[in-house]
Amino acid sequence: MSKIWSNMTAADLGREIGKGRINPVELAEFFLDKIAGHPMADRIYARTTAARARGEAMGAARRSKMGMRQGILDGVPINWKDLFDTAGTATEAGSALLKNRVPLMDAQVLQTATREGLVCLGKTHMSELAFSGLGLNPVTATPPCINDEAAVSGGSSSGAAASVAYGLAPAAIGSDTGGSVRIPAAWNDLVGLKTTSGRLSLKGVVPLCERFDTVGPLAHSVEDCALLLAALEGRKPMDLRETSIANARFLVLETTALDGLRDRPAKGFEDALSRLSKTGARITHGAIPEVTEAMALAGILFTAEAYGIWRTTIEAAPDKLFPRILERFRSGGSISASDYVAGWRRLGVLRDLWAEKTAGYDAVLVPTSPILPPNAERLLTDDDYYVSENLLALRNTRIGNMMNQCVLTLPTNQPSCGISIMCPPHNEERLLRIGLAAERALT
Repeated sequence: MSKIWSNMTAADLGREIGKGRINPVELAEFFLDKIAGHPMADRIYARTTAARARGEAMGAARRSKMGMRQGILDGVPINWKDLFDTAGTATEAGSALLKNRVPLMDAQVLQTATREGLVCLGKTHMSELAFSGLGLNPVTATPPCINDEAAVSGGSSSGAAASVAYGLAPAAIGSDTGGSVRIPAAWNDLVGLKTTSGRLSLKGVVPLCERFDTVGPLAHSVEDCALLLAALEGRKPMDLRETSIANARFLVLETTALDGLRDRPAKGFEDALSRLSKTGARITHGAIPEVTEAMALAGILFTAEAYGIWRTTIEAAPDKLFPRILERFRSGGSISASDYVAGWRRLGVLRDLWAEKTAGYDAVLVPTSPILPPNAERLLTDDDYYVSENLLALRNTRIGNMMNQCVLTLPTNQPSCGISIMCPPHNEERLLRIGLAAERALT
């Protein structure tokens, strides 16, 4: 039976624990053994937390035996992107600048998830300080893509996605500042949830841009993402029964999101739209010009905040950063305070205009990424290729961050190609209900 555990959703594993068919200790040992014996493990996991996992699994087993389980996911093992503080275990955020940094406390979301019974398998590799959507990290490790091991897996939650795709964890927790959950989820044929800014605590999370940083799960199913969101918040899961998108109104955003869309992402997106239409969803194509102006502000707002947070640390040892990442951070140093303040004020106006123009729709749809996962070696040796792919990788996902949306990416019929569903801020319940019905239509 254990041979199929790596192919099961987190929810199904949890239900089997509840029925007494899976012992959480055996489940944790299964994944720890699989990680230890996997040829890609060192490129995916920064480190495992075997002792912690075994102890937490033993607690879950006792609760299960006593009929005192915390919820469906009690006893299910997951991993955490290496920017979530773990007490007594190194948390380095994929950077040599933070080498041997050992926190004294868990991040707040990790504390909450642990109280809900989730078992911590370990920490996964990521882009340096989370400042890249590619997942290329020549300083620590570059995780592979499940569909092309020579390609990057997407960033910055690169190891998180690879761990789930390769069957080395049922689910993972990542972060998303400009697409860092959604890109690796899409490129590895997973479901990824970008939560609303401020919904989940960032206490104990190594920051990139705190006004944009969000926490979110990567998993095999929409149900898993809904259950993980509840576990991260320490509340009961939402009711996902009787979901439907019949007569739902969707807007396909034409502004920016469809520009330069490559063949396979275009095919996956069009097929997904066709399948959604067949369920009775009403799909309209339309432009929102304010998106263009908002995207032009991204280079001001992201880089200025990132460099403001990291300038002292970076400039004390700049040689420890991959030159491309260093260059990106330093670009924030040329942004004036007045431009930064004016940028945020203008973005607030643009967000209000977006809200007005999308108010009549249940959700906005875009291709998650306009490109496929780039080749890792070529990214290191071809400057023009690096620039073009890096700019495109996060372009569509960044729309959701700029417009302060909660967003779900789902796989399409094309490998490494996703479709994203965007809803207004703090509407994760609505988003997940739409996502569950859409998931059924797409599979």
